[in-house]
Amino acid sequence: MRKTTFSGFIRPDGSAGIRNHVAVISTVACANGVAAGIARAVPGAVPLLHAHGCGRVLEITMHLNTLAGLGKNPNVAAALVVGLGCETVQASAVAAEIAKTGKPCEHLVIQEQGGSRKTTEKGVKIARAFLEDASRIQRQACPLDLFTIGLECGGSDAFSGITANPAVGLVSDWLVGQGGTVILTESTEMIGTSHILSRRAKGPETAQKVEQVVAKAYKTTRDILGELATYVIAPGNMDGGLSSISEKSLGCIAKGGSSAITEVVDYGRSPKEKGLVIMDGPGYDAESIAALAAAGAQLILFTTGRGTPIGFPIVPVIKVASTTRLYNLMEDDMDVNAGTILEGRSLEDVATEIRTLSLNVMNGTLSKAEQNNQGGIVCLAAMTPAF
Repeated sequence: MRKTTFSGFIRPDGSAGIRNHVAVISTVACANGVAAGIARAVPGAVPLLHAHGCGRVLEITMHLNTLAGLGKNPNVAAALVVGLGCETVQASAVAAEIAKTGKPCEHLVIQEQGGSRKTTEKGVKIARAFLEDASRIQRQACPLDLFTIGLECGGSDAFSGITANPAVGLVSDWLVGQGGTVILTESTEMIGTSHILSRRAKGPETAQKVEQVVAKAYKTTRDILGELATYVIAPGNMDGGLSSISEKSLGCIAKGGSSAITEVVDYGRSPKEKGLVIMDGPGYDAESIAALAAAGAQLILFTTGRGTPIGFPIVPVIKVASTTRLYNLMEDDMDVNAGTILEGRSLEDVATEIRTLSLNVMNGTLSKAEQNNQGGIVCLAAMTPAF
């Protein structure tokens, strides 16, 4: 049987991107202005801006790894890292990690270059050269075992768990069957499901890690919210008909399909195994999708019951609406209407639509979030999770 392929940009480390971005990465909020200025002056360069990088000592390693992971993402052809100089997350360290992939990477330090204007001028020259080199890279047919999809749900409602999420779950099983990788995250939205997930682990060690991740999420939630921990869902979730975190979790894990869980990884860390992978991460959408991108996901499937336009700067995000009402209300932001399942369409048919659109996006078609320039800023997780 002939294997499905996608059209990708091959990187020096053997990975394959579906976008060919030149990323300008700020290591600290103080350098955001310069990084943004470089990107503005170089159409085609993508700024990765955030509000961290210094002060939160306990999070420095996690933030350094996440920023480096974003530069390593296969959708990035080259990276320019911009730092201030006195911050804890140093530009040189982030750039050194990215350079391990073999892709072009340089770093600039504002305090060493003589200020923001001089740094911007030099950065513009570097970014332009990177873009010129990237433009010479041509797409090639690539096997799906080089592909990773990240899974996310946000603004869930009572229908998410019976329409959008299980439809995406079928797509997850398809990619795993093709030798690819699927990352399921949002640990707080796995509370109440560890007995289900651990049974799907490939072995006792992986099962134990799954249970530990979910137990830690529940303990942290309980430490913060006490007896209200069971109800740690957003107001919009409740308005959409959900009553508890366990009810939401049962829908959330449906995105992972029925494949065996091969590995459990920390926030933003790249899996070493193929197949379905669990990532320890928060339920806050913006922090979760940053972690998925840092882990190497080239595409994110994002289900929603209440509606959200959020995307990500370097990774296409496909939105799957749980109801026709939502799809019609936010048609400019929704890519797929899974609500048709409630009207008699089969789950398999909607999954086929999601899979077909995913392949099109892999081959260059823009998702709605990309069309609407919904990249936004990068949200890095804190040690105290955002639910």
